[in-house]
Amino acid sequence: MAGRGRGAVEGEGTTAGVSERLLFTGTAPAEAAPVSLPMPRPAGEILPPDGGAALQPPKSATIDRIRRRFHRASFSAFRQSVVAAATTELDRGIGFLLVPVFLAAGVIFYFSLNTEPDLYRPQAAVALMAVCAAISRSWPKTHLLFMAVLLCALGFVAAKVETWRTATPMLGSEIQTRLTGRVVIAEEMANGRVRLTIDLISTAHPTLRYAPNRVRLSARRIPPDMKAGSLVTGYARLLPPTGPVRPESYDFSFDSYFSGIGGSGFFLGDPKVISTTDPAPGASIASAIENARENIADHIRRTVGGPEGEIAAALIVGVRAGIPEDINEAMRRTGIYHIISISGLHMALVAGTIMLLLRGAFALFPDFSSRRPVKKYAAAIALVSIAAYLVISGVVVAAERSFIMLAVMLVAVLFDRAALTMRNLAISAIAVILVSPHEVVGPSFQMSFAATAALVGAYAGWADYRADKVRAPPAKRSFLRFLSRKLAVGAGGAAMTSIIAGSATALFAIWHFQRVSPLSLLANLAIMPIVTVVMFLAVASAVMMPFGFDGPFLYLMGKGLTAMIAISAWISQWSPVDAVGLISIQSVLLATIALVIATMATTWLRLAAIPFAVAALLTIPQVRAPDLLISEDAHLVAMPIGGGELAINRARSNEFTTDNWKRALKAEAIVPPETFAKDALDIADPVDLPPGSPFYCTGDLCIGRHPSGAIVALAENRNSARPACRFADLIVINDATAYNPCRDPRVLVVTKRQLARDGSAAVFFDPQSATARPAIQYAVQKPYRPWHEQRRYSREARGLAPYKKPEKSAAPASQ
Repeated sequence: MAGRGRGAVEGEGTTAGVSERLLFTGTAPAEAAPVSLPMPRPAGEILPPDGGAALQPPKSATIDRIRRRFHRASFSAFRQSVVAAATTELDRGIGFLLVPVFLAAGVIFYFSLNTEPDLYRPQAAVALMAVCAAISRSWPKTHLLFMAVLLCALGFVAAKVETWRTATPMLGSEIQTRLTGRVVIAEEMANGRVRLTIDLISTAHPTLRYAPNRVRLSARRIPPDMKAGSLVTGYARLLPPTGPVRPESYDFSFDSYFSGIGGSGFFLGDPKVISTTDPAPGASIASAIENARENIADHIRRTVGGPEGEIAAALIVGVRAGIPEDINEAMRRTGIYHIISISGLHMALVAGTIMLLLRGAFALFPDFSSRRPVKKYAAAIALVSIAAYLVISGVVVAAERSFIMLAVMLVAVLFDRAALTMRNLAISAIAVILVSPHEVVGPSFQMSFAATAALVGAYAGWADYRADKVRAPPAKRSFLRFLSRKLAVGAGGAAMTSIIAGSATALFAIWHFQRVSPLSLLANLAIMPIVTVVMFLAVASAVMMPFGFDGPFLYLMGKGLTAMIAISAWISQWSPVDAVGLISIQSVLLATIALVIATMATTWLRLAAIPFAVAALLTIPQVRAPDLLISEDAHLVAMPIGGGELAINRARSNEFTTDNWKRALKAEAIVPPETFAKDALDIADPVDLPPGSPFYCTGDLCIGRHPSGAIVALAENRNSARPACRFADLIVINDATAYNPCRDPRVLVVTKRQLARDGSAAVFFDPQSATARPAIQYAVQKPYRPWHEQRRYSREARGLAPYKKPEKSAAPASQ
């Protein structure tokens, strides 16, 4: 603080001020006081009787007053700095960048509700907030607040409207029936089967009163003349959509609902083609596009061959079902699976290659190119090309986002406007949110936009930093030094890109998949140059394919993919276990807030992201892993028994479910049950089992012991479960008609009927008390949301035994 005041010492060549030492000591420095004129005294000051100096307040009070003034001045300066920075951010357009953020917040709030809301109150809230925002335009702060609430309400309404508009009929129970329908998609899978997406027309033997509109079935073989648009029939086993494999995991019935898939299953025989004509005009266009995709994919597979042909088909037309699972797993473990999903890299390479080739061709005609806007011509043709690529490769979220961003940039070129990249990202996010709000809660949307926003924000900040630096002209270098420097800069840029994108998506990957890729940086550095060349060859082959000259390009593309597969397999062998367990949703939300602030702010306000990022890291471990997991069909139970081992109750289990449970519980090995002949296992005193014992099965009963000491019993029916009431803490009964056979309220009994109603379950034992009743958490909450309504109609949820068809009306399996 400048100026004369208490504790200030002023002399020649000095400036009066407050000595900082006085803030930490109780006495003044032992120095001679300078001679000064008496200071004016307040009127209320009391003089001592002898006329001496006025009574001085204690020095501690003086220090407190100085501190208060200093704090008030500091707060005032900080407040002014915040206001100035916020004003700058608003002037630079951060308000528009936050539009998709608030829209997404409203969507997330809708999908996180426990009950389905009506449509009228959200619409009323939108109308009210719109009126308040219009009235409050004269008060900027209030106006911004109302606009934020309005956008949240709009996101809420968009999600509700999409749910109401979709209204997918979902199959309630497992059943066998003869169906007739029209093929929408036919995909060849890596295991040799064919996956068919079929629009149902009719069912028979029995006729379904509440049949779904669209189902997804697999078949061993299909007729050679079957294609998209063909009318087919066959006897099939239909299954209702499954829910989450564990609480707080990905909900497959949610995905099926918004994909329009009301059931899944398989043909009991080979389907037969009734007709290959498609009378509906709209369906015929979609069928023609799908058939073109499959024809191109078949051509690529025949030309390239092997797994490389499957990956080449995925890169060009987006058909990924035929990629072998071991290659998929290797790419996931090394963090390069993103190259299979058509996204920004693929779209940018397509657009860039088209523009480069066209501008090079126009340059061969200088008279024409000097008088015509050839750059605009190239941009227009590139726009049409990436639109065709979007359609032919399948419309997915990452491709939608990339197409919209590139379309905005190319349109800006056509109108001689600058295309701001972060604004392009915001425009694409707004479009995806309004068209498909349910994508907001999916991993594709979250990871795609998080990686892109982080890269755009990081490189924009780096560009601003370099713009403020004064750089000397580059020194002359030899060709080798020039080439080595360019290679080093390219490698460094690729490394930073991988680090930034990986850091931005790490928590989302852990939340959705419970895995990370420790060697992703090495894998991306080794593979991305190959992928760049491969994509250039893919574009060239697509351009030459109509003329029949794509063979050499596809051949070279296959060789590049062979190298990519070999490198990913080698790195995958050295990659450590990538299972990281569960994290809390709070950490993901905090990390999202930190990412939004860090990428969208352009002033020092981006430092506000640091406390949110630190809080996100601190809240990662604040989640308790389940002590036991139960599948929703009551067939499979898993229990961690220590040492990285996961004990299960069946020798043959669902591989997808057990893999998910292994990653969630950070288990490395599966321990199958030990099976004994009926009455060969003595269970007279199961409490003698050591903690951490796997499941021992005999007859209709399995027994295991958790490391905490809790005993788990798995029974096929009520009669076999009754003896376990004497010693078990948890009993799981694989029978929908059974009820609780135990009178002891401390025994937790879970039946197949409860699981059919409430989904898979996670059980938590009390480590402090061996006699306490275990806690249980189900995956599905009541009342049901629309994508769970079918659960109430299943036979298991109604307490009925499985359906058995009379022998006289049973259809042969060969049909």
